[in-house]
Amino acid sequence: MIYAGILAGGKGTRMGNVPMPKQFLSLQDKPIIIHTIEKFILNNRIEKILIAVPKDWVQHMKDLLQKYELAMSKIFVVPGGTDRNDTIMQIIDTIDSEFGVTDEDILITHDAVRPFLTHRIIEQNIEQGLQHDAVDTVIDAIDTIVVSEDGIYIADIPRRNHMYQGQTPQTFNISKLRTLYNDLSEEERNILTDAAKIFVMKGKKVALVNGELFNIKVTTPYDLNVANSILKGSIDK
Repeated sequence: MIYAGILAGGKGTRMGNVPMPKQFLSLQDKPIIIHTIEKFILNNRIEKILIAVPKDWVQHMKDLLQKYELAMSKIFVVPGGTDRNDTIMQIIDTIDSEFGVTDEDILITHDAVRPFLTHRIIEQNIEQGLQHDAVDTVIDAIDTIVVSEDGIYIADIPRRNHMYQGQTPQTFNISKLRTLYNDLSEEERNILTDAAKIFVMKGKKVALVNGELFNIKVTTPYDLNVANSILKGSIDK
């Protein structure tokens, strides 16, 4: 089966003094997370959609699904974990308990606050995810990348044509991801912020899908203003 896991477990502290986690803030009079969910609903190949939110916001999420008429049998709301990877594991545990996991099942994970992903990006994640154990969505690095180990002096300036900026979705074979995650030490789990890196650390290949410049992550007030401008521009067209 093909599953989508929408990661909305964070509190969004970089958004500043706001009354709710950033994924629930309005973008053109609709919560950011609703825009994101709708993109996955439009893909008929995705059989189940699991949304992981902070435990205290599970009912709020369910209420939003009712309000926007998205409370359908293919959508499940689950409590998020302590960090990104733990949240993904919570989603996988729910999949296993509700449906069972086979060696062919894949999970498309996506940031709830990236509402501008396209049908093309989702489709290519599915196609690559059916062929490879791990897939990452990226764009070419536009700016020069500067490496500093102490935050004071430059340690390296790598060749830009070898550099990419990571986005989401990231797609994984569920069984392979769970096995690799369970093999991590506690120290490795504590320093990992990206699920694709689990595969890289273990010497496994991660395939690439081209993202889009406008597939932005809304994490700050500035990002929210940009997102509103992007959406307004698409509406005006």
